[in-house]
Amino acid sequence: MLKIICYGVRSYEKPYFHDLNKYNFQLTLVEELLTSSNAELAQHHDAVLLRGNCAANRENLTKFKAYGIQYVFTRTVGINHIDLDACSEFGMKVARVPSYSPNAIAELSLTLAMMLFRHTAYMTTKSSFKNFIVDEHTFSKEIHNCKVGIIGVGRIGLTEAKLFKGLGASVIGYDVYQSDVAKEVIPFTTLDELLAESDVVSVHVPYLPGQNDKMINASFLEKMKKGSILINTSRGELQDNQAILDALLSNHLEGFATDVFPKEDELFFRSFDPWQMLPDPTIQKLVELYPRVLVTPHAGSNTVTALSNMIETSYDNFHDILTTHFSDNLVPLPVLSMK
Repeated sequence: MLKIICYGVRSYEKPYFHDLNKYNFQLTLVEELLTSSNAELAQHHDAVLLRGNCAANRENLTKFKAYGIQYVFTRTVGINHIDLDACSEFGMKVARVPSYSPNAIAELSLTLAMMLFRHTAYMTTKSSFKNFIVDEHTFSKEIHNCKVGIIGVGRIGLTEAKLFKGLGASVIGYDVYQSDVAKEVIPFTTLDELLAESDVVSVHVPYLPGQNDKMINASFLEKMKKGSILINTSRGELQDNQAILDALLSNHLEGFATDVFPKEDELFFRSFDPWQMLPDPTIQKLVELYPRVLVTPHAGSNTVTALSNMIETSYDNFHDILTTHFSDNLVPLPVLSMK
């Protein structure tokens, strides 16, 4: 029986790991993310299942190799938390979950956008302090009279486009790869036109290291319609936090919401005291701009459906490898040069 240690399993997720275990794997569920201090828990296991922000770096992978672990799988789409060079060197197999409920991320993006658009965070915060005055900061447009721009119209972006269209909004899209399915739902335009015309811009772009780092930069933001709203629920490495802060302080950008930050392992899944400064001073200033800035802690996939998809696909990945020595979700590893 395959022995799998699963890192980053929150307490309320544990029943799903057990209930969906149709292959009867022997599971060890660890609530903490993988770190250098708990890697030794993987001893006497055959495989590891990770979540985002687990430190599958060379140090920990070296320990796994010594423990005889052959499979380093992740229940995420992204794989940037795994040192693929080390996995290739150690002869380990890596697999991921290429997709899960697109509604999970799309619904969060829509919710954050509408909270900023209708100033609900501002109003509910005021009312929690027993202030029920209606002022100029509660005044808003209606989404059915506005335009929403979706950057990255894959499964998630297309789902969000359909949700906004259901509210009566005019929706346009930009994508390097324009699927026929998406073309049937929304018109595509250039990136510059989308930024100039949209009241709400929502980003669903995969992070490609060295190619689109900080694509949401000063130039990008200057092209956005004055008074518009920006939403990023894709990857934190896509955004230049200082440029976004500057655009907010100049009031060129009305609001910003994000589910991600670069180097978010220093921030997310941790609790800071109210008087503590965050590790990144720019993020500290962004957080202080609440309710113009809304931050969720990489929780877009934190839904019953998305979690179930992740677990089921991960278990299928293990089963496929064991029974056929192959999985469609294997990650191609770098071919290391011989010196």
